[in-house]
Amino acid sequence: MTLFLHGYYYSVYTRIARLALAEKGVTYEKVEVNPFATDCPPDYLELHPFRRVPTLVHGDFTLYETGAITRYIDRAFAGPPLQPASPRALARMDQIIGVVDAYTYWPLVRQVFVHDVFRPHTGGEIDPVERDKGLEEAARVLRALDALASGDACLCGPDVSLADFHLGAMVAYFVLSPRGAALLAEYRRLAAWWGRFGARPSLAATDPGLPVTQP
Repeated sequence: MTLFLHGYYYSVYTRIARLALAEKGVTYEKVEVNPFATDCPPDYLELHPFRRVPTLVHGDFTLYETGAITRYIDRAFAGPPLQPASPRALARMDQIIGVVDAYTYWPLVRQVFVHDVFRPHTGGEIDPVERDKGLEEAARVLRALDALASGDACLCGPDVSLADFHLGAMVAYFVLSPRGAALLAEYRRLAAWWGRFGARPSLAATDPGLPVTQP
């Protein structure tokens, strides 16, 4: 049964799903969808009525929302478990994912990465005020996540979990900014975690790079 992952190449949430698939060793086909495009395919809106990415299609089963997708991947396919067995570690994983989704994405990605890396690379308009607001809020977020991190090899213990993918996909963009990398280095547990997680083969395999600037 063929597995399809519909997503935008540069989306951190698409990358989170791809990280889960890579860690489980699951073969799938990628279907590129740009939810920001004015001509987003109507058939995609039948799969995802809210015009976001990613969406997973597994036979006659369609699933959207990244958290649901990654948990399905973990439950439906063989390979190393991506969720802790301990109730407390599992609760910590859920908490970190909640913090990442609610408070981390906007400052790390939409403010710092976009205005310090993406738009300069593509020739877009840069807003230093917005970038600096992102750095200020990122400090608060990273401080909270540093306190929640286990101090072990991974965020929730010795083994990789879905929490690592959620935060890792965003930090991978954030540290492309020299300001972001310097700020992360101030938080001992997170910096040590990133030193390990940033070297995982799955992260390299799902790296979208930066878009090529059109002449």
